[in-house]
Amino acid sequence: MAVGKSIVLLCLCLAVALLEIGNGGVAARKLDKQSLGFYELRRGEFSMVVTNWGATILAVRVPDKNGHIDDVVLGYKDIGSYVNDTTYFGALVGRVANRIAGGRFTIKDRAYHTYRNDGNNTLHGGHRGFNQVFWSVRERVTGDFPHITFSYRSYDGEQGFPGNLDVLVTYKIDGDLSYSVTMYARPLDKPTPVNLAQHTYWNLRGHGSGHDVLGHAVQILASAVTPVAAGGGLIPTGAVAPVAGTPFDFRRPAAPGARIAEVEGGYDINYVLDGETDGQGVRKAAVVSEAESGRVLELWANQPGLQFYTGNFLKGDVGKGGAVYAKHAGLCLETQDFPDAVHEPGFPKEVYRPGQVYKHYMLYKFSIKK
Repeated sequence: MAVGKSIVLLCLCLAVALLEIGNGGVAARKLDKQSLGFYELRRGEFSMVVTNWGATILAVRVPDKNGHIDDVVLGYKDIGSYVNDTTYFGALVGRVANRIAGGRFTIKDRAYHTYRNDGNNTLHGGHRGFNQVFWSVRERVTGDFPHITFSYRSYDGEQGFPGNLDVLVTYKIDGDLSYSVTMYARPLDKPTPVNLAQHTYWNLRGHGSGHDVLGHAVQILASAVTPVAAGGGLIPTGAVAPVAGTPFDFRRPAAPGARIAEVEGGYDINYVLDGETDGQGVRKAAVVSEAESGRVLELWANQPGLQFYTGNFLKGDVGKGGAVYAKHAGLCLETQDFPDAVHEPGFPKEVYRPGQVYKHYMLYKFSIKK
């Protein structure tokens, strides 16, 4: 395993001189019998760049109220920096996003032990989760509504998880200022927990603006959170607690900086979404706006939870164009199943069996407020 990982790292480092993120278009080279590529999806002035390394979003470019186009997601300047990355910039994380307490769980009286990469816990699928593997390009379509589909087969025992699992993700530009992410997973031979998430860091002022996100206006359509146990680890207690009267109340738009000092470590907690759903189970989950640029982002999704994270562990990471990402330089809105659901019978189910299909849909809608 260590040898294989070293080969991938070497190949990616060699590619850095040839491939640099953010140039648009497509670039690819053969790496360890895999093809590494950058793929731009564009509709007018609105565009995004993705790669099949970790099915990662590298850039999202959106005009502001003055017509100036900025990249509003944090990320590294070259693909080599994503190898062994622990910030998860733009990554698709899994097999199980968020945390599994103790790195163990039981299905049908059989215990499974997953790789513990966050103290005593498993975070985002282990040290080599879905963000640290090559995905195959299943389909790429250009035109007015371009999209690309990546696929990955997670093998039985990968990072300790049971069974072979087929996974698909499609990134699609759906309108002039909107794109969707659709993820499917299908267990082939054993029951397994599945909880995929998209881990983009947003800064609507622009990733390289030098401004943090504590002044953004954030609305989260949730009246409760899943509180975490004292002592660190960010493992839910199993309870569901109302946000009313607490610094976690974002039912109306508010700046995270207004009460972040009351939250130990900063915001990093799962919200229980309770907005009205459409016929497909999709609801508005969150709205973020930034006054100086006029950019507004709406997030719609079909998952029960949303992890709101204010980039508390960023510490001067160097990103695209030499931008330096200090603490709170970006925020994450990760729709998901609830953290540690494998241990909490009162949480929505996370274990899928052969014949069942996991689906996670997200729609990101931008608008400009003059």
